[in-house]
Amino acid sequence: MRKFLFISLVLMLSTFLSACNQTAKKTDGNQSDAEPISIMTSLYPLQYFAERIGEDMVKAESLLPPGSDAHTFEPTSKDMMSIAESDLFIYNGLGMESYAEKITKSLENEDTIMVEATKGVDAIASPHDHSEEGHHDEGEAAHEEEHHEEGDAAHEDEHHHGDYDPHVWLDPNRAIALAGNIRDALIDLHPEDKDAFIQNFNELKKDLEEIDAEFTSLAQESDHPEILVSHAAYGYWEDAYGIEQLAVAGLSPTDEPSQKELKEIIETAKEHSIHYVIFEQNVTTRIAEIIQKEINAKPLKVHNLSVLTESDIENNENYLTLMKKNIKTLEQAMND
Repeated sequence: MRKFLFISLVLMLSTFLSACNQTAKKTDGNQSDAEPISIMTSLYPLQYFAERIGEDMVKAESLLPPGSDAHTFEPTSKDMMSIAESDLFIYNGLGMESYAEKITKSLENEDTIMVEATKGVDAIASPHDHSEEGHHDEGEAAHEEEHHEEGDAAHEDEHHHGDYDPHVWLDPNRAIALAGNIRDALIDLHPEDKDAFIQNFNELKKDLEEIDAEFTSLAQESDHPEILVSHAAYGYWEDAYGIEQLAVAGLSPTDEPSQKELKEIIETAKEHSIHYVIFEQNVTTRIAEIIQKEINAKPLKVHNLSVLTESDIENNENYLTLMKKNIKTLEQAMND
């Protein structure tokens, strides 16, 4: 049913593009100096990076509604129209957005430029593949693009993420690489603003390096490295800083553990004297709540940053402020 709905949306998009007056978009490759670059992003961090690098030279929006789950999100026909009318569509990649590759194909003859933010970024293996070959680099980018073909449609509809962990934006160092890809895309589109884009990127890079330093200090000074989280979104913290995630669910919150795995999680949590179960801003799993009661743990909240909540927006939170709050949460969880 989901696959049929998506095909219908793609057909609607194709019809729209054929009927659309192409003069409404830039057709000669030139754009008024007063008109900002129109950007649609899949995830919130990509919007934030684009806004920091582009400032008033861009207008960026995220597809995901406040508080939604990025793992189960499906674009509406209105969303697809918004992408088609934008100058850039920036998506994460690594299988995070099952719809992105299909949209890319449907828009390949249009003006919208597709930017895969994780292209060339060193990605770690998913929790289901801990082999030494689990890292992803630029040489394997073509493999990633081929990973989501029609033959894999069933897996895409179920939002399986494949061989790599897509939560790259949670590592501030790798986030610099994501921002670098966005910077390069903006320079390609508006080379006359290259100096401004580079300067803004360097300022963002400095902020991300400060977050990295805080994570490093946290990991070095903590009493124990283990944290019990509701789903396995934090493998990059483990890879970069040695913060060991004990995850209730898999890469997607819908990937719940078996009875055997549930028992192992509870035993491991007790063995390491885990006193907290860390939930997320937009997802609360029933299984995590069961474990919390079973080990008599207290709840804490961490922000996975994939999407802002209404409260975040009202309080003017952003990537940096939320990461700093995450560090405070981890400090409590790793020192009690």
